[in-house]
Amino acid sequence: MSNDFRLGGDLPIGRLGFGAMRLPTNSFHGPARDPETGRAVLRRAVELGVNHIDTAAFYTSGDGSVRANDLIREALHPYPDDLVIATKVGPLRTPDGGLEATTDPGALRALVEENLDTLGVDRLDLVYLRIGGIAPPPHGESVAARFEALAALREEGLIRHLGLSHVDAGHLAEARAIAPVTAVQNHFHADGRDDTEMQARCEEYGIAYVPYFPLGGGLSDIGGDRVAKVADRHGATVAQMALARLLASSPVALAIPGTGSPAHLEENMAAASITLTDEDLADLRLR
Repeated sequence: MSNDFRLGGDLPIGRLGFGAMRLPTNSFHGPARDPETGRAVLRRAVELGVNHIDTAAFYTSGDGSVRANDLIREALHPYPDDLVIATKVGPLRTPDGGLEATTDPGALRALVEENLDTLGVDRLDLVYLRIGGIAPPPHGESVAARFEALAALREEGLIRHLGLSHVDAGHLAEARAIAPVTAVQNHFHADGRDDTEMQARCEEYGIAYVPYFPLGGGLSDIGGDRVAKVADRHGATVAQMALARLLASSPVALAIPGTGSPAHLEENMAAASITLTDEDLADLRLR
């Protein structure tokens, strides 16, 4: 199993990256976390070999005082040459601290420019168009106008690669007819694999499949018997085995576990060193 993937065929990234959502707070409505700890986690992630960070301008603490993009810029700018920062646009913060998705293509330029400004870059490596929330994707909802707006920003040189988040096969086909799609970010983890068809499509097309909440996000149980059994065999934690299983599920699968804890970061990154045997793969139902 290769530990690397070429995004869009030209941008090499490690398959085990880092998700920044947990840096400002443990939940969208929770209290702010210590920003210095967040900056320390980011610096340590890069020291451990992470060169793919997933973020969004709407990743903030409930009171807006701590923002993931600010922490990334403060901790890592000027960025290492090989660092790929992915962000997403679509959701907007509501006055009560919640999120709502915009369907207005005209709003996307301001959201892209916000990410450019807060990250301190002239071009964004990867921008996902995020539609909907965690519930099942909004089937039948067109993404064409919004994706065309992002494709125009790509032509301007503000975006290098485009992705889609929380979408179905129809959305993917619609977007691919407009511009290249290099990554899909849907909900998927070791014991919640309802999106295997989308993962297979991504593999067919050479598109990165980058699940959010690869460890369940605190919303799902990833400690199924199969995962725990193989974890015990390797002397690994269930979380480490869940990440190893995800990476083994497809050559286009990338993992972006997030945390605000240095110790948890170290645990997650150790998953990259796990080599699964044929017996492991069979027990994990990958063979």
